[in-house]
Amino acid sequence: MRKAGILMHPTSLPGSAGIGTFGKAAFEFVDWLEKAGMKIWQVLPLGPTGYGDSPYQSFSTFALNPLLIDFDNLVERGWANQKLTKKPSYIKTKGDVDFGAVVWWKSHALKEIAKYFLELITNPDASSDNFDQNTKMEFFTFCRENQYWLRDYAAFTSIKSFYDAKAARQAEEEKRAVNGAWNVYWEKNLSKHDEKAVEKWINEHSEDFLQTEVIQFFAAKQWSAVHEYARSKGIQIVGDVPIFVAADSSDVWANQSLFKIGSDGQFSAVAGVPPDYFSATGQLWGNPLYDWDAMKKNGYSWWIARVKKMLSLVDYVRIDHFRGFEAYWAVPFGSPTAENGKWEKGPGIELFDTIKKELGELPLIAEDLGIITDEVRALRDDAELPGMKVLQFAFDKNEWKQGCLKNVFLPHNYDTTNCVAYTGTHDNDTSQGLFESLDDESVILIADYLTGEANSVESAKKLVKSKKLTRMFVKSALSSIADIAVIPLQDVYCIGTNARMNTPSTSGKNWAWRAEQGLIKGAKAEKAAAWLKQLCVLYAR
Repeated sequence: MRKAGILMHPTSLPGSAGIGTFGKAAFEFVDWLEKAGMKIWQVLPLGPTGYGDSPYQSFSTFALNPLLIDFDNLVERGWANQKLTKKPSYIKTKGDVDFGAVVWWKSHALKEIAKYFLELITNPDASSDNFDQNTKMEFFTFCRENQYWLRDYAAFTSIKSFYDAKAARQAEEEKRAVNGAWNVYWEKNLSKHDEKAVEKWINEHSEDFLQTEVIQFFAAKQWSAVHEYARSKGIQIVGDVPIFVAADSSDVWANQSLFKIGSDGQFSAVAGVPPDYFSATGQLWGNPLYDWDAMKKNGYSWWIARVKKMLSLVDYVRIDHFRGFEAYWAVPFGSPTAENGKWEKGPGIELFDTIKKELGELPLIAEDLGIITDEVRALRDDAELPGMKVLQFAFDKNEWKQGCLKNVFLPHNYDTTNCVAYTGTHDNDTSQGLFESLDDESVILIADYLTGEANSVESAKKLVKSKKLTRMFVKSALSSIADIAVIPLQDVYCIGTNARMNTPSTSGKNWAWRAEQGLIKGAKAEKAAAWLKQLCVLYAR
């Protein structure tokens, strides 16, 4: 069945204080998707983010991001009172996310709300106007069913909070940058995840531990409500799983035997990609590498649990950097760039066969971008996974000069319907922003391809300025033979570079874009929905 969808991360939803949430706007967005004939909502990873605010560097691959919790919904449920959720003056409701301010406000507020909630479920004399007493059982059931990851995550969060503060004080005294990683500053037994030491910490910091469990319960209940509402409207959610996990995460800390980590807690090599379209020096991600031999010995149980958890949260899972399962770029620890890495073999089809045997057929999407070899393509096809076709990668003027129109991202070259077409991804500029930045020759090239006419510089630039070229780009993705076509919301509205989500190998201003309220509700939104619906009908999506 042919489908169309929209790419937008929940942090970009409008209306709520500081940052998009799993609240009212999420439901309004689902309503807009339905009106637009969309069957897919694609999001970025939903885990808690750390330094740099990247959803691809999360403290846990199993947990949800507390910043996405909607305070108004907590009040409506009787799980918080209005006083605890009051927005301070420095928090904006409109404009891009100021992560520093939001983290400072919501992290403190959520702890106070968690205390309030714990009082409600443990003290018979505590009261809330509309608190459902069944919630107590729901909370304890959630903790029990998720203990396999929640216990370590809650412990990690508590220990990290203590040692990060200690590291910050020491760094201030020594006038240097803060480094509070678990394998640098934590007490030795805690750093090694010694079970007795961890249990002792939990017992001595039970309030802190329980608060983290409560906060995860809040996020899980709210996201579940959004997910169920989307399903009721015939809309499936595509989640995102980075192949690697963050070094500073409960995943690595609690499962050190499954990663290439020395007895001193240091990594021998880290993940990245060689020089490519996005960076001349490659991308040095810094994630620890898996010990695939150790993973194999325990039947890939950690990966099975990871995929199973994700499929309880979403309907499809896009696996970021799929090529790493065939071979991954290993960069020596301490290297300043990713240039001096080397390719090492991944687990191959065995991993997917093992997961399928346990979970059945897998609704996965392979992010097969970058340096893709015949071996990677064979792995993708053997696993029967759709790959990605990104229109922004289709137009290389040097190829066209040579009369070479074989670029695999050009719609006329798609060799299978089992793929997902995108105008661009979260790592690209918006399509309008890209067109506005291109040289004359490239703009003419794209205009000629999309219009089927020979364009002058003047006529091509006129198409860019009028935003017609971006709309034609959207139309090209939707008209392609790809089973699924996904359009970033920014491209639906032809928004420029100011709405770019991420620029790889940079930090400071990424992940912050928020949509205006009028993009999901109101006259402008209705007009856009009608246009998309027309295209979906026209191209049988």
